[in-house]
Amino acid sequence: MPTKHSPFLRRITGLMALILLAIAGVQMDTANAQLAGGKVKATIGAWQISCGRPPGSKVEKCAAVQSVTAEDRPNVGLTVIFQKSLSSNKQMLLVVAPLGVLLPTGLGLIIDGKDVGRVPFLRCGKIGCFAEAVVPAELAKKFQSGKTALFTIFQTPEEGIAIPIALNGFSKALKNIK
Repeated sequence: MPTKHSPFLRRITGLMALILLAIAGVQMDTANAQLAGGKVKATIGAWQISCGRPPGSKVEKCAAVQSVTAEDRPNVGLTVIFQKSLSSNKQMLLVVAPLGVLLPTGLGLIIDGKDVGRVPFLRCGKIGCFAEAVVPAELAKKFQSGKTALFTIFQTPEEGIAIPIALNGFSKALKNIK
């Protein structure tokens, strides 16, 4: 299913990355109000490097971000964010899916045609539902060497919507997150 970058999703990319940078220990509504100042610092392939200072932090944090919508369903989109966790140096995958997704099934992930598992949804807020997982080194390598990742959200147990995310530029983008 082809995708396109929606103007709305491009505008909120910086804000979304900062909100997700602040998720650890911060109420979503509070983060949303405090993080309006995020900035896109670079575009590398299909990824944007978005940076900002999470509430209470003295250090700027950056994330690799990509937002897409399904061409045949303009109201269905995802924002995919890779960042280092606030409390450690682990790589984190954060995905914002639209409200109305079926939460128990989680978010399906396929890289270059190979199923790599599911990421659980942790919570939903005003702007969508959030899936989050630590990215083990083996999975990071699959993202770095891959061409396309399909993230699948479910509206019913039988109905999945697969949204492709381009992986071009991912390796270089990953080197720019801090």
